[in-house]
Amino acid sequence: MADDSRINGLAWFLAGLGVGALAGILYAPKSGRETREDLANSAREGTEYLRNRGKQVADQVSGMVDKGREQVSEYVDRGREVVDRGRAQWEEFVERGKSLVGDQGARVSAAVDAGRQAYRSTSSPSTGVTSSTAGSNFSSGSTPSTSTPSGTAGA
Repeated sequence: MADDSRINGLAWFLAGLGVGALAGILYAPKSGRETREDLANSAREGTEYLRNRGKQVADQVSGMVDKGREQVSEYVDRGREVVDRGRAQWEEFVERGKSLVGDQGARVSAAVDAGRQAYRSTSSPSTGVTSSTAGSNFSSGSTPSTSTPSGTAGA
């Protein structure tokens, strides 16, 4: 909106300049040479004004572009910081997870070893099951079975 009003202001200025020059020509009793010199001076002044105004606008646009670049750079830096913090937190969580998994693995391994030991210690010599047989059956993934003299379980 501000740029539109500036453009309108420039247009009105130029229109006023033209009307003023025309009025000056009509009401000023000067010779043709003087009038042409006045018109040339007015044209030079208008050209100089436009040149100066163009430089001002270019400087303003350049300042806005620089400011925009700085803001974008700031936002990019902020984004990088957030990503880095997120990555650091993620790595911390992964390490915690690995630690927890390692701890649980050690607990499970200890529980399995304790179960083996308990099984070995509770197996009776009268059933003919030895600790080496019990350990090999358990570690191979099969479940130990109890056998009865008649060959039927739980009868």
